Order: sequence, then C-alpha cells, then structure tokens
Amino acid sequence: MLRDFLLVGMGSFLGGGSRFIVSKVIQAWAPLSFPLGTFAVNILGCLIIGFLSGLHWPGGWMSPSMKLVLTTGFCGGFTTFSTFMNESTALMRDGNYLYFALYIGLSVALGLIAVVVGNACAKMI
Repeated sequence: MLRDFLLVGMGSFLGGGSRFIVSKVIQAWAPLSFPLGTFAVNILGCLIIGFLSGLHWPGGWMSPSMKLVLTTGFCGGFTTFSTFMNESTALMRDGNYLYFALYIGLSVALGLIAVVVGNACAKMI
C-alpha cells in the first residue's frame, strides 16, 4: 500500500507540474477570459488516459505499477476537475454565460471523444 501510494504521488507530482506548465503556456498564447489552458489540459488528459486504458495490460509491456503511476498518478495530477468547476462558476458569476456553456459542453463532449479516440489508438498498436 505504501509503495503504491508513493508511485501515485510521484505520478501526481509530474502530472501536476506538467498541467501547470502546459496550461500557462496555452493561456498566455490565447489570452481570453475563456479558460483555454485548463480546457486543453483536460482534453489532452482524457486522450492520454483513454490511450493508456486501451492498452492490453495483462502480459503487456507495462507493469501494473507503471499503469498506476501513469493513470491514477500522472493523469490524475494532470487533469483537474476542481479547477474546471471553479473556472466554470467564475464564468457564470461574471456573466460570461456563453463561455460558461461552451466550457462545460465542450469539455464534456470533447473529453468523452478524446477518451474514445485514445482507446481506439491504443487498440491499433
């Protein structure tokens, strides 16, 4: 249990740091009141976790420990539902109802599509 906890923590550290960098770079590139950085990170994270979960794990090239680091750890640290919800309520509070609806609708729809596409890509390997 402690070993798995440390593996997840290591993956979360790398995922959270990556989220910070990718989100800030994207948001600086497109300075809108729309939270494009978090949006892009969440969609990319869905694609990554879809791909990883689509790989054939039993007897495959990745150990259960590595799967734990990459899915629960890295992807869990990389994506951020709480920030998504906080930014959504801020858009609504600020009266940006169009961005609010787009952010929620597109995040859910494209996130689901990204998981399916990632899974399909993994099955092609």
